[in-house]
Amino acid sequence: MRTRQILCPTDFSETASHALKYALEMANFYQVSLRLLHVVDQPLGNENYQILAIDPESLAQQMEDAAAEKMQELLCDLKSDLSIETAIRRGFPIEQILADAAEFDAGMIVMASHGRSGLSHFLHTNVAEVIANGATCPVLVVK
Repeated sequence: MRTRQILCPTDFSETASHALKYALEMANFYQVSLRLLHVVDQPLGNENYQILAIDPESLAQQMEDAAAEKMQELLCDLKSDLSIETAIRRGFPIEQILADAAEFDAGMIVMASHGRSGLSHFLHTNVAEVIANGATCPVLVVK
Protein backbone atom coordinates (compact mmCIF):
# COMPACT_ATOMS: atom_id res chain seq x y z
CA MET A 1 0.00 0.00 0.00
CA ARG A 2 2.70 2.46 0.92
CA THR A 3 4.25 2.51 -2.53
CA ARG A 4 1.28 1.80 -4.80
CA GLN A 5 -1.30 4.27 -6.04
CA ILE A 6 -4.73 4.81 -4.55
CA LEU A 7 -7.76 4.14 -6.73
CA CYS A 8 -10.74 6.41 -6.13
CA PRO A 9 -13.85 5.53 -8.16
CA THR A 10 -16.24 8.45 -8.56
CA ASP A 11 -19.74 9.04 -9.85
CA PHE A 12 -19.32 12.80 -9.28
CA SER A 13 -21.84 12.75 -6.42
CA GLU A 14 -21.45 14.66 -3.16
CA THR A 15 -20.66 11.41 -1.34
CA ALA A 16 -17.97 10.55 -3.89
CA SER A 17 -16.51 14.03 -3.41
CA HIS A 18 -16.31 13.33 0.32
CA ALA A 19 -14.49 10.03 -0.37
CA LEU A 20 -12.08 11.88 -2.68
CA LYS A 21 -11.01 14.08 0.23
CA TYR A 22 -10.04 10.96 2.17
CA ALA A 23 -8.22 9.55 -0.86
CA LEU A 24 -6.26 12.79 -1.29
CA GLU A 25 -5.34 12.87 2.38
CA MET A 26 -4.11 9.27 2.29
CA ALA A 27 -2.21 9.79 -0.97
CA ASN A 28 -0.50 12.84 0.54
CA PHE A 29 0.33 10.93 3.72
CA TYR A 30 1.88 7.99 1.85
CA GLN A 31 3.24 10.17 -0.99
CA VAL A 32 1.69 7.96 -3.67
CA SER A 33 -0.23 8.81 -6.81
CA LEU A 34 -3.99 8.93 -7.09
CA ARG A 35 -6.11 7.42 -9.86
CA LEU A 36 -9.64 8.75 -10.35
CA LEU A 37 -11.97 6.35 -12.15
CA HIS A 38 -15.45 6.87 -13.53
CA VAL A 39 -17.41 3.97 -15.01
CA VAL A 40 -20.04 4.65 -17.66
CA ASP A 41 -22.74 2.00 -17.73
CA GLN A 42 -23.16 0.44 -21.14
CA PRO A 43 -26.66 1.49 -22.26
CA LEU A 44 -28.92 -1.26 -23.44
CA GLY A 45 -31.27 -0.86 -26.36
CA ASN A 46 -33.69 -3.04 -28.20
CA GLU A 47 -34.83 -2.25 -31.72
CA ASN A 48 -38.16 -3.94 -31.03
CA TYR A 49 -39.10 -1.41 -28.37
CA GLN A 50 -37.57 1.59 -30.17
CA ILE A 51 -37.04 3.40 -26.89
CA LEU A 52 -33.70 4.95 -27.78
CA ALA A 53 -33.65 7.64 -30.44
CA ILE A 54 -29.95 6.95 -30.98
CA ASP A 55 -28.02 3.70 -30.94
CA PRO A 56 -26.49 2.52 -27.64
CA GLU A 57 -22.93 3.08 -28.88
CA SER A 58 -23.61 6.76 -29.64
CA LEU A 59 -25.32 7.22 -26.29
CA ALA A 60 -22.39 5.60 -24.48
CA GLN A 61 -19.97 7.90 -26.31
CA GLN A 62 -22.01 10.95 -25.28
CA MET A 63 -21.98 9.71 -21.68
CA GLU A 64 -18.20 9.25 -21.83
CA ASP A 65 -17.74 12.75 -23.24
CA ALA A 66 -19.90 14.24 -20.45
CA ALA A 67 -17.93 12.26 -17.86
CA ALA A 68 -14.65 13.51 -19.32
CA GLU A 69 -15.85 17.11 -18.93
CA LYS A 70 -16.87 16.47 -15.31
CA MET A 71 -13.53 14.77 -14.64
CA GLN A 72 -11.67 17.78 -16.05
CA GLU A 73 -13.73 20.14 -13.85
CA LEU A 74 -12.95 17.95 -10.84
CA LEU A 75 -9.23 18.05 -11.61
CA CYS A 76 -9.33 21.85 -11.94
CA ASP A 77 -10.92 22.10 -8.49
CA LEU A 78 -8.26 19.91 -6.86
CA LYS A 79 -5.32 21.79 -5.49
CA SER A 80 -2.68 19.11 -5.04
CA ASP A 81 0.96 18.47 -5.86
CA LEU A 82 0.22 14.77 -6.22
CA SER A 83 0.36 12.86 -9.45
CA ILE A 84 -3.30 12.34 -10.38
CA GLU A 85 -4.40 10.10 -13.24
CA THR A 86 -7.92 9.92 -14.57
CA ALA A 87 -9.70 7.13 -16.38
CA ILE A 88 -13.13 6.54 -17.83
CA ARG A 89 -14.17 2.95 -18.44
CA ARG A 90 -17.33 1.51 -19.94
CA GLY A 91 -19.20 -1.45 -18.50
CA PHE A 92 -20.57 -2.66 -15.20
CA PRO A 93 -19.12 -0.59 -12.33
CA ILE A 94 -18.19 -3.51 -10.07
CA GLU A 95 -16.37 -5.40 -12.82
CA GLN A 96 -14.60 -2.31 -14.12
CA ILE A 97 -13.47 -1.05 -10.70
CA LEU A 98 -12.05 -4.45 -9.74
CA ALA A 99 -10.40 -4.81 -13.17
CA ASP A 100 -8.84 -1.34 -12.92
CA ALA A 101 -7.55 -2.05 -9.40
CA ALA A 102 -5.94 -5.28 -10.60
CA GLU A 103 -4.61 -3.85 -13.87
CA PHE A 104 -2.92 -0.87 -12.24
CA ASP A 105 -1.93 -2.73 -9.04
CA ALA A 106 -3.78 -0.38 -6.69
CA GLY A 107 -2.51 -0.31 -3.12
CA MET A 108 -5.91 0.77 -1.84
CA ILE A 109 -9.37 1.64 -3.08
CA VAL A 110 -11.13 4.60 -1.47
CA MET A 111 -14.77 4.86 -2.46
CA ALA A 112 -18.11 6.21 -1.36
CA SER A 113 -21.06 4.28 -0.05
CA HIS A 114 -24.46 5.70 -0.78
CA GLY A 115 -25.70 4.34 2.54
CA ARG A 116 -28.83 2.59 1.39
CA SER A 117 -30.75 0.74 4.06
CA GLY A 118 -33.94 -1.22 4.44
CA LEU A 119 -35.76 -2.28 1.29
CA SER A 120 -33.58 -0.10 -0.95
CA HIS A 121 -30.49 -2.01 0.29
CA PHE A 122 -32.04 -5.31 -0.78
CA LEU A 123 -33.31 -4.08 -4.15
CA HIS A 124 -30.08 -2.44 -5.34
CA THR A 125 -26.63 -3.93 -5.58
CA ASN A 126 -24.35 -2.43 -2.97
CA VAL A 127 -21.34 -1.66 -5.15
CA ALA A 128 -19.06 -0.71 -2.24
CA GLU A 129 -19.84 -3.94 -0.40
CA VAL A 130 -19.12 -6.11 -3.44
CA ILE A 131 -15.89 -4.20 -4.13
CA ALA A 132 -14.78 -4.57 -0.50
CA ASN A 133 -15.39 -8.32 -0.66
CA GLY A 134 -13.86 -8.80 -4.12
CA ALA A 135 -10.79 -6.58 -4.04
CA THR A 136 -7.31 -7.96 -3.42
CA CYS A 137 -6.19 -4.71 -1.77
CA PRO A 138 -7.56 -2.80 1.24
CA VAL A 139 -10.80 -0.88 0.63
CA LEU A 140 -11.88 2.20 2.56
CA VAL A 141 -15.62 2.85 2.23
CA VAL A 142 -16.62 6.41 3.12
CA LYS A 143 -20.15 7.47 4.04
